[in-house]
Amino acid sequence: MEEFLVQNLCDGRREVRIQAATELGKLNTKQRHKLAERGVIAPLISMLQSQDYEAIEAALFALLSLAFGNERNKIRIVKLGTIPVLLELLQCPNESPMELIMASFLVISSCGANKLAIAASGVISVLVEILGREYDDTNNISMQAKLDAVATLHNLSTCHQIVPSIVSSGVVFTLLHLIHRYGKSSELVDKAMALLEDIVTSSENALAQTAGSGGAIRAFVETIEEGSPQCKEHAVGILLLICQSCRDKYRGLILREGVMPGLLQLSVDGTRRAKEKAKQLLLLLRDCSSYRSRAKQSKYELVEQIMQEIDAEGEQVMGTNRLVEEMIAKLST
Repeated sequence: MEEFLVQNLCDGRREVRIQAATELGKLNTKQRHKLAERGVIAPLISMLQSQDYEAIEAALFALLSLAFGNERNKIRIVKLGTIPVLLELLQCPNESPMELIMASFLVISSCGANKLAIAASGVISVLVEILGREYDDTNNISMQAKLDAVATLHNLSTCHQIVPSIVSSGVVFTLLHLIHRYGKSSELVDKAMALLEDIVTSSENALAQTAGSGGAIRAFVETIEEGSPQCKEHAVGILLLICQSCRDKYRGLILREGVMPGLLQLSVDGTRRAKEKAKQLLLLLRDCSSYRSRAKQSKYELVEQIMQEIDAEGEQVMGTNRLVEEMIAKLST
């Protein structure tokens, strides 16, 4: 079977090559490994350059099956020149299987040995540009393609050397646009918020861009109120980093967006990490006795009291929820 497929992939006839690429995807892991050892990756890459949609699709499926769960094959695929070919295909999204191309970038970027080569190819700016595209009749970028683009950037961001290139691509503003545009509980916002937190944790420049972007703080506050549990966790993490970067500058801005009710609730029923981040942010927001009015002071003393109660009651969730509700009502008066 392996010999037959190798011969057919190198055959000059279009239908034979497409059929062989299709059959390759049906093989088991051991058989695919043998085929990779025998050099089938190169003819599959040549099929990507055929300008034949069906051949490109079959070759991409075959390459994905070879790469899945096999780090050596991921490295081979990159070393044999796949990245420039994939980038060229992205220039004609209506004539190429966009989702398969984005899935290919996602899979090969999961291999640590490939990350610097992928970043050096210029793909980062292309991915950011794709994320920024609006949907219309001539620009059919599916939600799955956008999710894979974010996930690919996330893979690359785990290599510290690549983070400056990601930041300089304008990704911060693109991610903020996605967070504004899509529902706070959507999967895309979840992924975008996770990537943004990773980037601002690693880059002071990205943190400054995020904090200084109009409407960003409000979007994070809204996410704390409306997002999924994981999205809330990332949003409070970003707000904490912003406040820690310059408390005097950002404390008031965060408070004016009405963060307290959502933050208090998150300190009770968020994920473990979200609770920890929420309590740290509450500490930064409440301690300002040197320059607040007496009326405001009583409210912050109430915050402190509730925080002490939360810490003391620990697992008594229903009682703590009651305290939070009372706190929110009093802060609103």
